[in-house]
Amino acid sequence: MKVIAVLIIYFVIMNLIGFFAMYLDKYKAKKHLWRIPEATLFLIAIIGGSIGSILGMRIFHHKTRHWYFVYGMPAILFLQIALIVLLLNLPIEFRTI
Repeated sequence: MKVIAVLIIYFVIMNLIGFFAMYLDKYKAKKHLWRIPEATLFLIAIIGGSIGSILGMRIFHHKTRHWYFVYGMPAILFLQIALIVLLLNLPIEFRTI
């Protein structure tokens, strides 16, 4: 399998996890159950689930009153996009073995 295919699968899975984590935390908040720590929600976004986390925030109206989520999640996504653009423009060729 090519590297790009593995990366795409990874990002799809991470974004699904980010989306589901926002749903699950919102559900637990409504039921007054044990919650997912905010640090975990940010970690999921940082390791590739930022789009899913942002979509989950918007669709489930979760964490939208916390400024650090409202501005932090898009900032993480912006940094990830900038990093991808930087890596794609490096004069290095990525090859599979």
